[in-house]
Amino acid sequence: MTSTTDITTTRRTLVTGGTGKTGSRVATRLRTAGVPIRLGSRAAEQPFDWADRTTWAPALTNIDAVYLAYAPDLAVPGAPEVIKAFVAQAAALGVEKLVLLSGRGEAEAEQCEQIVRDSGLEWTIVRCSFFAQNFSEGAFTDYILAGELALPNGTVDEPFVHADDIADVAVAALTEPGHTGETYELTGPRALSFARAVAEIAAATGREISFAPVSRAEFVAALTEYQVPADEVSLLDYLFGTVLDGRNSDTTDGVRRALGREPKDFTEYTEEAAATGVWDTPAQ
Repeated sequence: MTSTTDITTTRRTLVTGGTGKTGSRVATRLRTAGVPIRLGSRAAEQPFDWADRTTWAPALTNIDAVYLAYAPDLAVPGAPEVIKAFVAQAAALGVEKLVLLSGRGEAEAEQCEQIVRDSGLEWTIVRCSFFAQNFSEGAFTDYILAGELALPNGTVDEPFVHADDIADVAVAALTEPGHTGETYELTGPRALSFARAVAEIAAATGREISFAPVSRAEFVAALTEYQVPADEVSLLDYLFGTVLDGRNSDTTDGVRRALGREPKDFTEYTEEAAATGVWDTPAQ
């Protein structure tokens, strides 16, 4: 059997979204494994910007594999056109493997998945449920700190997936044999409502944190008041209005198929995040 080292020493990898929730974890794991990487971000030594196509070719030059994490999200209008252009450029510049970060139940994401499958390159799809880390590394962090998270669809169950699991699957797909042509649908081991998720965060922190159901309009207004970037507001509004309606409540065996282990539970996530102090309120 070919070892990981045999493969990764020749897999020069571009990690797009290299400073994001999953990209930063993928980059750290690849560096630790000794894999030569190029960080795909606007602030990188070789800048990469999804909105500036002149940055694509320099970032893709002399690259063998790409962790393809599109920002803001594959669900946004126009994403398939961007992915089609990027994949074509990657193929023209000699990229051999694509590992695509995708989302569950999103029509635009499904189009992007098909573009990658039809690319003629090696590919792996990593299709994910809602990230647990959105509560500690995303738009909901300030709400948790304020002691109340107000969301629409709070009773809908979602099997939140840990970003570490996503990164572990992506790195396996980039560095190990046996993952080409696979679509791994990743979830946590159980589904719980956003209201229940907030209750588990409260238990982990020892703080009083409540959940408040609101309309989509109220949700968008609150995000805007908290100065969440407009593209993120638009994405969250889309997710809560379209995808987070129960269609993705079922759990899957994607982590087990890819890694041979069970996914991390949401309670494990809350304990880890609480231990970092991210949800601690300033001393009065």
